[in-house]
Amino acid sequence: MLVLDKKRIEEVVDLNGMMDQIEEAYRIFGSGDFYMPPRPTVEDANKTMMYMPCYTKEIIGTKILSIFPDNAKLGLPSIDGIVYLNDYTTGKPLAVLDGQAVTAWRTGAVGGVAVRHLSRKDCHTVGIVGAGVQGFHQALYACAAREIHTVYVYNHSDRDLTDYLARLKKAIDNPAVEVVQCKTVEELVKNSEIICTTTPATSPVLPNDKELLRGKCIIAIGSYTPQMREIPDAIWDLVDKVYIELPYACEESGDLSQPLAEGRLKEEQTVLMNEFLASGADAGADEGKTVYYKSVGMGLFDVCIAQKILEMAKERLA
Repeated sequence: MLVLDKKRIEEVVDLNGMMDQIEEAYRIFGSGDFYMPPRPTVEDANKTMMYMPCYTKEIIGTKILSIFPDNAKLGLPSIDGIVYLNDYTTGKPLAVLDGQAVTAWRTGAVGGVAVRHLSRKDCHTVGIVGAGVQGFHQALYACAAREIHTVYVYNHSDRDLTDYLARLKKAIDNPAVEVVQCKTVEELVKNSEIICTTTPATSPVLPNDKELLRGKCIIAIGSYTPQMREIPDAIWDLVDKVYIELPYACEESGDLSQPLAEGRLKEEQTVLMNEFLASGADAGADEGKTVYYKSVGMGLFDVCIAQKILEMAKERLA
């Protein structure tokens, strides 16, 4: 059994390969050849363990998350975990992977696939709202999916981003790409053709201004509970549909459940991403058109990405 920590995972990850694997996960989702039961959660004394199993026809994976909010007082991540892979036929343990790393590369790849298929091909600027792990990886994948020349970053806190921006510039590893910090979110929206929101906000982080948002490709990553929200109501004056991963997203994310409850969004306006990809349509073909994609993630993504990382690690060891 292989044990793959963050360092070993980063050594083998290929951004385009990860995005291809997410597209394969969408294909599997559309075929129905998987089993992804509801995720059981065990909580005691503000300490939560979450278990996310998923079976495909090739492998079994279980993402195990620990959610300990009090870790912030200790200077430690509130969310940690592992991904555990088993052989589909025998149940034999195959690998244990660092859960934070798998989540970061998986979620980045999900956003990257959205950039690949929902943004215009001539987009050269991306704005990242939220200077955290997810924002970092969304920027990397956006630069892999499009010929980006400027990455704009805005963070709502007054944290010093000097080191963050330098690390991002180094990780992008392309001297033609500039990384620029914005003083306001309005500045970021104005200058960015693609916008990725990656925050734990409970109220919209983008300006409620339809003229500022017009013509943008908006990829919302951060909202994963009914109380969380990143996208303002102005978006519903600009789009007639929203691209999502699975129907449950309409219950899980406040960016969908709240406008549904208020009548601003109807369920028939949601488009499953696997169906969109299978159709071969091009959502970003028209200049001036606003496109909105909302991600909440699912265990199938974790299993498929972990499987791909394991394959690449084995090839490296061969």
